[in-house]
Amino acid sequence: MFITDTIKYIGVNDRKVDLFEGQYKVPNGISYNSYVIMDEKIAVMDTADANFTHEWLDNLQNVLGSRKPDYLVIQHMEPDHAANIHTFAKAYPDAVIVSSAKAFSMMKNFFGTEYEDRRLVVKEGDTLPLGYHTLTFVTAPMVHWPEVIVTYDMTEKVLFSADGFGKFGALDTDEPWEDEARRYYIGIVGKYGAQVQHLLKKAAGLDISMICPLHGPVLKENLGHYLSLYNTWSSYQPEEEGILIAYTSIYGNTKKAVQKLAEKLAANGCPKVVVHDLARCDMSEAVSEAFRLSKLVLATTTYNAEIFPPMREFINHLTERNFQNRTVGLIENGGWAPLAAKVMRELLEKSSNLTFTDTTVKILSAMNDESAAQLDALAEELCREYLAQQDATANKNDLTALFNIGYGLYVVTSNDGKKDNGLIVNTVTQVTNTPNRIAVTINKESYSHHVIKQTGKMNINFLTEDAPFAVFEQFGFKSGRNTDKFAECEPLRSDNGLVFLPRYINSFMSLVVEQYIDLDTHGMFICSVTEARVLSDRPSMTYAYYHSNVKPKPETEGKKGYVCKICGYVYEGDVLPDDFICPLCKHGAADFEPIQ
Repeated sequence: MFITDTIKYIGVNDRKVDLFEGQYKVPNGISYNSYVIMDEKIAVMDTADANFTHEWLDNLQNVLGSRKPDYLVIQHMEPDHAANIHTFAKAYPDAVIVSSAKAFSMMKNFFGTEYEDRRLVVKEGDTLPLGYHTLTFVTAPMVHWPEVIVTYDMTEKVLFSADGFGKFGALDTDEPWEDEARRYYIGIVGKYGAQVQHLLKKAAGLDISMICPLHGPVLKENLGHYLSLYNTWSSYQPEEEGILIAYTSIYGNTKKAVQKLAEKLAANGCPKVVVHDLARCDMSEAVSEAFRLSKLVLATTTYNAEIFPPMREFINHLTERNFQNRTVGLIENGGWAPLAAKVMRELLEKSSNLTFTDTTVKILSAMNDESAAQLDALAEELCREYLAQQDATANKNDLTALFNIGYGLYVVTSNDGKKDNGLIVNTVTQVTNTPNRIAVTINKESYSHHVIKQTGKMNINFLTEDAPFAVFEQFGFKSGRNTDKFAECEPLRSDNGLVFLPRYINSFMSLVVEQYIDLDTHGMFICSVTEARVLSDRPSMTYAYYHSNVKPKPETEGKKGYVCKICGYVYEGDVLPDDFICPLCKHGAADFEPIQ
């Protein structure tokens, strides 16, 4: 298989394996990817699983022809990628093995040698010229082992990403990338979100045209989509609005309650309801769904003064992988002394930023009028924002939304007649209450200022404290003139036809411009309120909270250079070029300051 004219694929498909890493079901198998860079010097990228030694060596030989490899680059020491190091070393005694210092220590454990006489130890930023190609090495410790490196081919702009961006499924399987890639990521790498975030920041400074992972297909198109998903997964944010109900049931009564709840959630406008019987489903699929969706309901029985074992296992899987930033509802069942809700709460204390519903449903053996009323209350509580998002059920004149105005951060949405637009503002004020008038101040340089002056209308979305930094990157670091800021989502619309955000807001208002005041660099729009909806009671995002808890702290320790005041990107060097543009937020050199 040709990746490019000079990069060849020599990996193998494993259709025999039933459990990857002894626990993850892989009905469509898995691939063990390996690549060869053909140049003046030849570099082999990783090996393959021990069950495919001869097939892999045959693939290598077919590509090499009469030539011999000069280097074997080992990015990751798990046996499904590194098992054939010793075999390769015997077959090609003149080849140099290239890897991190930690990887060579692991080779001693696996093969009894660190290859002292034929090794090249590389660290962050080291390069390896092959002729036409030059490889640059980037350390990626704990993504998801401590020795991991990834490799960037500066010439063809290819990132060899180790286990990053991998997925379950052999390469001859025709299936969507997202589901099996998510299950792979959450199961294998999910615990190490902070480390993945660190690696993504490094990758943001690279011009990448192709990603070659160690499992799954080579990614050549729409790379922004895959990078965005990895950013969502590694920052533990919901990928999609919806509710997973994960349950266990012994005699069917808890199952009946779950089925009724699912019906009520769907009737109340929940965009997606997924139900998993934890005693029967693929556990890794249930865990993956919990990370995909924004809300979770756990329903189980009290069992031996504890909870039913599959539920405990499920929660353990969640907390091991840093499950966070979700709303959680609980349903417990018990014959005489229900304890399940208490036990589940205690287990989930290992997770951070979970919001538990006010309603907990208690079933005493079987549903009765009291528990049925609790089920209704839980459904209404979980669906409050969904009801407010729908025209048919929304209160469109809920002026308690005014109470959410403060020195906060907001997304102003507008439309230029061709596409939707949005930007971050922090200057929204109520100026009168009879009638209600709102003042919104916007920088004249922004495209939104231009659009709103022409159209005379906007929506103000009140951000909440759970809004991730990605929201500020999307609406604060890009211009709507040349970017479709809503390309990756299906927007919701208010009566004025403008977008309101489906997540991370507690309310929004639709405004009509009544007066414009020129403030030199900014323009102030004095507006009347045509629609106001409250979606939740989550706290509003204040400017102070953003700087203390959301905006990433620049990683400047031990570094010399300059740091971007907008996004925290670090430029290492004695002199910052006057024309330098931040690769993350696209701001210029004027927004950088020296590292102190």
